[in-house]
Amino acid sequence: MLIARIKINDLAATKRLGVFLADRLRASDVVALHGALGAGKSELARAVIGHLCPDEDDIPSPTFTLVQTYEAASTAILHFDLYRLEAPEDALELGIEDAFVEAISLIEWPERLANYLPESALALVIEPSLDDHDARVISLLGDDNWQSRLDGVEDI
Repeated sequence: MLIARIKINDLAATKRLGVFLADRLRASDVVALHGALGAGKSELARAVIGHLCPDEDDIPSPTFTLVQTYEAASTAILHFDLYRLEAPEDALELGIEDAFVEAISLIEWPERLANYLPESALALVIEPSLDDHDARVISLLGDDNWQSRLDGVEDI
């Protein structure tokens, strides 16, 4: 279900959205970041991780390692970049099933997981704005659980 559709005009707004999400995430949450190359998926993930792990000064995109792990105060955060994943089953070797139960999972290119992506995941679909080439429109899709937790996201 569509929870909200918001326009993000710049990197500062992306960071505000990341902080907003980070404050609402808990262990076993899965956030699926959809969008083309350069859409802002990694920047949004960095904002979430940076807020939850303020001592981290280097938050690289896991494009080549496929997964980066961070320790927040209350739970681990696993940042997956599945662009280079050859088959959905290969994600099992990364410990993704355990992450879905024990950690916060931020997943770039979640469509590469096929049926392994939990139905309870929050999906953020990042697309270019039609009226402003520098802006992005982000659609947030999730179940009733996400609807109540993301109340106020439109005000970012």
